[in-house]
Amino acid sequence: MTASGSRYLKEPFAAHEERMQATEKIMDLQFSQVEQRLGKIENMIERLERRLWMAVYGVVAVILTQAVLSLIEVGPK
Repeated sequence: MTASGSRYLKEPFAAHEERMQATEKIMDLQFSQVEQRLGKIENMIERLERRLWMAVYGVVAVILTQAVLSLIEVGPK
């Protein structure tokens, strides 16, 4: 069977479809790159959060140690 219609009517649509497919591929690549970057940022934030909590625990430990030492010095001898 032969295709009906003029090729001049179909060719512009085929080029547009190819352009749309290329744009979709580029967008998929861009979104995958954004997802990778977000994953790295989330990992960095988690590490920073752990470090901050360790610093908080360290400060609390120092304060408690000083309080206990002062109680020992003031306590009965």
